[in-house]
Amino acid sequence: MKLFLALAAFIVPLVRSQVPHWGPCPEPDVQPAFNLKQFMGRWFEIARLPTQFERGCCIQTNFTFKADKAIRVVSSEVLKGELRKIEGTGVIEDQKNPAKLGISYSYVLPFSPYWILSTDYVNTALVYSCTDVLRLFHLDFAWILSRTRTLPRSTIDSAKETFFNNNIDVTRMIDTKQKPCDKDAPWIDDQLL
Repeated sequence: MKLFLALAAFIVPLVRSQVPHWGPCPEPDVQPAFNLKQFMGRWFEIARLPTQFERGCCIQTNFTFKADKAIRVVSSEVLKGELRKIEGTGVIEDQKNPAKLGISYSYVLPFSPYWILSTDYVNTALVYSCTDVLRLFHLDFAWILSRTRTLPRSTIDSAKETFFNNNIDVTRMIDTKQKPCDKDAPWIDDQLL
């Protein structure tokens, strides 16, 4: 009984934002011939499945190489007028499949999947992550990223179709507010590089 209560205390906050799905995580196709070097740099979040850990606006992530060939991952958001940043580490978990990255924002937590389903490197990237919970159900995370703060609606709709074609339910996907990030808070970009 104590184990069940401990698991419930851990899982309930996650479930508040994510919608659990029965069964294990899907295995979507990822970007073929993925080029990590071209993927590096700044990506703005255009849309996402709701998450407990992203509640602000002006969300972006900057990827750079570290000296040890790992990836420095700096994610940020503006919440209640304050810039919040978190730094993590990314790795290619399988050299045969470099589009399947792992990212961790803590030394004590394992790497979470960060799979690049599709990218053209200069405009958009579709990213998926999934966590199995006791192999009974899974929690999805999905993001549409862009090199700019906006994308045409047709591009967003096409991105959602790619998720659907990979058995990933993005009907609850929400747009990320990326305005007035530049105009009212130009300091954001200066502090992220």
